[in-house]
Amino acid sequence: MFSPRQRRVLGFTLTLFAATLAIALGIFFLTLLSQLLGMFSGVLWPVAIAGVLALILRPAVDALQRLFRGKRLTAVIVLYVLFVIFIATLAIIAIPPLASQILELMAYIPKLWASATEYAQTHYPDWIKLLERLRENAAIAAVMDNAHEELTKLPALILPSLKALSAGVFSTISFTIHFAVFPIYLFFFLLSRAAPTDKLAGQLTFLNPSLRRDIVFLVDEFIAIIVSFFRGQFVIGLIMGVLLAIGFRAFGLQFGILIGLALGILNIIPYLGTITGILITVPLAFFQPDGGSLLILKLAIVYIVVQLIEAWLLTPKIMGARTGLHPGVIIFAIFFWGTALGGIMGMILAIPLTAFFVTFWRLLKHKYFDNPNTTSAATPLPNTQSKIQN
Repeated sequence: MFSPRQRRVLGFTLTLFAATLAIALGIFFLTLLSQLLGMFSGVLWPVAIAGVLALILRPAVDALQRLFRGKRLTAVIVLYVLFVIFIATLAIIAIPPLASQILELMAYIPKLWASATEYAQTHYPDWIKLLERLRENAAIAAVMDNAHEELTKLPALILPSLKALSAGVFSTISFTIHFAVFPIYLFFFLLSRAAPTDKLAGQLTFLNPSLRRDIVFLVDEFIAIIVSFFRGQFVIGLIMGVLLAIGFRAFGLQFGILIGLALGILNIIPYLGTITGILITVPLAFFQPDGGSLLILKLAIVYIVVQLIEAWLLTPKIMGARTGLHPGVIIFAIFFWGTALGGIMGMILAIPLTAFFVTFWRLLKHKYFDNPNTTSAATPLPNTQSKIQN
């Protein structure tokens, strides 16, 4: 019916339509998933954290189970007791000095603002004059008048504000109640002897064996990436926090221990701790009484040394090449998934999700593109798995 040229045009059109439809469906499902996560976040957070933590702690439970001659319930109870003792000891030792530094930092913020204002007035008077001239501008004055007028309407907004506040309080209470069952979720997850995908193949008997093996492989890969990432990133973040705290304290940064440990926790999301730390420590180091450019230079050395240790020692030794993602891809993935899934959960899951889709693409590429003469049913999973890992 069609000439070769018409067939090429028709094929290109159908391919473009299919690609556009696939992108539209992807955006639709991401939007739907984001809304569902936002709606059920209070329920999903405890289950997700308990599931990930159970996968991370599974080797410890298995070791204790062997120690207690197969009694898994005893192993889980002992692990709980050891964890509670560890948390209590850590709280007794760490909370008093950290709480003291938090209170001191809150009291120091007005002094920091006053120092920054005085410095600007002394060294950059032209900018201060420019701001004053902007205030005298008629248009800007009108904007300020409008803002003042809106503020006068504040009493009329008290009732809706109280309503919103009460909704926020109830939301917080609801989240707290949901999170209170977290230890129960974790207990039953740890008590399970079976691996997460042991019975998955038996539930997919309606699929052909090749597709079934691929799905089980991808789920296994995703779980392995999740466990490897969170276990490794937690250890890396903890070590980086300790190193930053030691470096900040050694060079005399105020509240250095608190800031260093906090940045280490934030580094569970790659690069977030470093970026946040630069934004916080640079003005703090410059405007503290004994600070200045020299202290900023010293802190820059601390950041560089810690980043080199993380990049060349910690990540290769602890996480290996499990994710295999370029730093630029990691930064893009954090912003993309943070936007797609609506906030912190997307940022935390950015690297595992991206690594999973990279693995999925490599599987498709190996089975359907690298060797087009071989059908998917003829491609054995072990060879696929080894090529993907390579």
